[in-house]
Amino acid sequence: MPFISYAQNFEDVRLWRALKQFEHGFYLDVGANDPSHDSVTKAFYDHGWQGINIEPMQNYYAALCQQRPRDVTVQCIASDRPGEVTFYGIPGTGLSTADADIAQQRKDLGMDVRSLTVKARTLTSICEEHAADRAIHFLKIDVEGHEETVLRGMDFSRFRPWIIVIETPWQRDHTWEHLITEAGYQSILFDGLNTWFLADEHMSLKPAFDIPPCNLDNFQLCRGHALAHPLSAGEHDTAQQLATALRRAEHAETQLQTLQNSRTVRMLQKLRNTLRRA
Repeated sequence: MPFISYAQNFEDVRLWRALKQFEHGFYLDVGANDPSHDSVTKAFYDHGWQGINIEPMQNYYAALCQQRPRDVTVQCIASDRPGEVTFYGIPGTGLSTADADIAQQRKDLGMDVRSLTVKARTLTSICEEHAADRAIHFLKIDVEGHEETVLRGMDFSRFRPWIIVIETPWQRDHTWEHLITEAGYQSILFDGLNTWFLADEHMSLKPAFDIPPCNLDNFQLCRGHALAHPLSAGEHDTAQQLATALRRAEHAETQLQTLQNSRTVRMLQKLRNTLRRA
């Protein structure tokens, strides 16, 4: 089965390089958003993995429940304490946030920012409920400025994701990074969008991150990926017609092989050969 990349910056390719030897791995996705578009975990799910998705927006939560039946999907935000909080949803995007300042900035840019009241839980409580006996192979966090409160709600002495990847655009002040490094992790990479950390006990995986994704990773971009060449309407129709023609050709070939192997055809061929020798 080919590896199809859905993530926006090849995060899934890097993770697959490090973890592809595990057939039934486990992930924790904080700010899961859409189950396919720009998803870091979609390719892993397609390869038999499962995990926990944390997503407060109702439309994405419903889509994850429908399309990821093996996963546990929790409708909440991850925070440093349980309760109810104000969340600023921006429908149809991955830009929703629990940070009021960031929400205001995006509102000033003309975005449709809607204040919602959502449930908050700590990562520790979610892991206690759904991952108490599981190795967590990677933790992905994409929370638009809410990183510190997410991390303060995780007991890294009890739950030890092997790899942590956090969306951290370069202009942000990473005042929270010590919460990870003091818990026994090392920062190993910044890829232009995310900062990557490895647990001290899994530093043997570091060589997998020494070079960027390349053709040796043998991956393909999903249809519609932002980095893939877009198909025009005419090209899309041609591609669809070609796919249909290939399916028909394969079906015809199968029918021909079945006919050639049938007992009646073999008997006719034998009779023809006998008549030729007569």
